Amino acid sequence: MKIQVTKTFLPPLDEYITYLERIWASGWVTNNGELVQELENKLAEFLDVPYIQFVSNGTIALQLALRALEIQGEVITTPFSYVATTNTILWEHCKPIFVDIDERTLCLDPNKIEAAVTDKTQAILAVHVYGYPCDVEAIQTIAAKYDLKVIYDGAHAFGCKYKKESLLNYGDISTLSFHATKLFHTVEGGAVIVHSKDMAEKIWLLKSFGHIGEKHFIVGINGKNSELHAAMGLCMLNHIDQIIKDRKKVFQFYDKFLNEMKPPVAKQIPGSDHNFSYYPILFESEAWLLAAIQALNSREIYPRRYFYPPLNKMPFLSPTSMPVAEDISSRILCLPMQPDLSEEIVKMICDTILQSSSS
Repeated sequence: MKIQVTKTFLPPLDEYITYLERIWASGWVTNNGELVQELENKLAEFLDVPYIQFVSNGTIALQLALRALEIQGEVITTPFSYVATTNTILWEHCKPIFVDIDERTLCLDPNKIEAAVTDKTQAILAVHVYGYPCDVEAIQTIAAKYDLKVIYDGAHAFGCKYKKESLLNYGDISTLSFHATKLFHTVEGGAVIVHSKDMAEKIWLLKSFGHIGEKHFIVGINGKNSELHAAMGLCMLNHIDQIIKDRKKVFQFYDKFLNEMKPPVAKQIPGSDHNFSYYPILFESEAWLLAAIQALNSREIYPRRYFYPPLNKMPFLSPTSMPVAEDISSRILCLPMQPDLSEEIVKMICDTILQSSSS
């Protein structure tokens, strides 16, 4: 049996068919349908956020955030993320300015941000890596000092809280990814979270070609999502509490068997409530990491190097040095996290990793 780093949760088919029957009865398949509206309302309640817009994917969510805030200059960002974070900045004709990460949290290091601020800096785009929060207070202090906008890429942060408040309520805008590999998914999808009605309406226009009926207001794009994707999201919400509960159990199995190789950030951020999306471990050396991957692959177990290489090493960018991100990227590995993994399977994965250290 192959074990991938993640496994898409699919609800009982009859649940999804129930929503499909509603779609077929209404004939309304896209353009802000009733299921999209229902999903947005239920997500706002579940996530405890004021305004949320369901969009076509997490990348377009970031693009919409940059457009809505009218960012056109330099954007301070992290080298330790998925490539979509950087690509979005480039796609919007802005310039990514990398700042190294904090080796304890793996998120953007606020102590290094101010040195990167110039008269062209307009925003900070930070990532809540593996669902663990950035230092949101420090980042907000810097942003206020230099009049910068703050966007949080919360692709990993569905349901995460910080000091008992939704992590998605920090910054000017937060975004989510609802890709099939995520904890909560709509097969393909994403969301934009904002804090005012005016900004919510602006995001709605931007994702809807910039017009309402025959009246055109701004230059927009097609960032909408369909009723069929919303139907999957509504099904997922029926199961999300159990999914998180089951993943927590798997997370605890890993903790039990890996001892000192526990997630390096798990105890570093007090006040953080995690969603158990990822189980990263940090090896003492890249050689051990590579040996572990080889040993696991031989048993048809496929972890993943989230994130390797770091984004400052992308071939389409001028090379910069980010020593912490480069070091962490070379030694960190995310293990399979699926809600149905048994304790025996997890123990076998852990034993394989530990035994590979001497190979």
